[in-house]
Amino acid sequence: MITDDPRSVLRAAILNDGLMKAVFAGACRGARLPWVRITIRPVEIRGERTLQFVYFDGTKTETQNPSDVAATLRPIFDAVYSGVHIDMATETIDVRTTKKGQTSLSRKPTTRTPTAPAPHNRIKDQPLPEGRADSLLAIMGIASADGVVKPTMRGKFTQINEFLRQLKSCLEPAGLLDLGRPMRVLDCGCGSSYLTIAAHHYLNDVLKLPAELIGVDLNQDVIRKSLDRKSKLGAAELNFACERIGAADIPADVVFALHACNTATDDALAQGVRSQARLILSVPCCHHDLNAKFKEAQPPPAWMAAFRHGILRERTADLVTDAFRVAALRIAGYRTEAIEFISPEHTARNLMIRAVHTGQVDPAAIAEFAAMKEYWNVEPAIGQRLAVVLGQSWPSSPS
Repeated sequence: MITDDPRSVLRAAILNDGLMKAVFAGACRGARLPWVRITIRPVEIRGERTLQFVYFDGTKTETQNPSDVAATLRPIFDAVYSGVHIDMATETIDVRTTKKGQTSLSRKPTTRTPTAPAPHNRIKDQPLPEGRADSLLAIMGIASADGVVKPTMRGKFTQINEFLRQLKSCLEPAGLLDLGRPMRVLDCGCGSSYLTIAAHHYLNDVLKLPAELIGVDLNQDVIRKSLDRKSKLGAAELNFACERIGAADIPADVVFALHACNTATDDALAQGVRSQARLILSVPCCHHDLNAKFKEAQPPPAWMAAFRHGILRERTADLVTDAFRVAALRIAGYRTEAIEFISPEHTARNLMIRAVHTGQVDPAAIAEFAAMKEYWNVEPAIGQRLAVVLGQSWPSSPS
């Protein structure tokens, strides 16, 4: 015999500060419910405890943080779910409704340790975390003095974190964890040096991997600003040079190229191959070279309809250029992948070429590269660059 009204018990439990989680699920016979499951949990918003309602309809999830919790509970109770489970700091409550409409209430004491409400805006586990006073982010110009990322720098901040995440995932496969000496990292086309400085901090200070980083760029102004940032950081293992990508005689274990424009990406890839870098991470930008060659060359007949439209020809050039690059690196002895490293909402240039040196030439890549050249009737820049770097090791074109 039920001595307590289940509805009153549930309401009191959900509104109690000891609530940890409440779940409503299952429809009674003949009932049509708009939500398959409703989960209620405490969260903290702007320093205050409130309740968050998560509605699942079997396909998608909707989250609400209502100001009037009592009014929000009313239609949930009226819907009559067949099963309600509540976890409290001191007890577990279960209410079950059978197919015949009979309701049972069960209350069992527990010994859980109450936990603080989860923050509504959870801080993501990032290589460079946000939300703390970090002089590094401030010196880079990404955050204010108290560590808050500037709205205009949000995209750049996210790109850098995702790039560093990829770097970390490749350190072991590339054999970079046990070099027995400081790792040498070259950032080709370092620009304002956001990535160079971030990688220096992440490797040396966070992962505790000794690393020497150098950023190269042809723009004297950005190199001057980068050297100024180095001075403020007092980072002896961080250096910058005004040099052309591909021409710098700098040995490197890791080569970066984040948004090196047009064939500067090909120069960076060739630099990595020439250095026999164990790892190459490149995010290409602006594929003008092959697009211009497509304008001059006679396209394959099947592509005539697409090439009449500039935007379709341009996007095709983007894909074909990077396909050539991936095949070329496989020929040069790298296990190579093309991945989407960040959401398009942050940047349209979100394809990363990730290459780990194995020393093993992929024979299939040689045939694929030659077949693509013949099909598109073009000579890609990466082929020209690696033919110079590898000399006789680079496969000659069929006569």
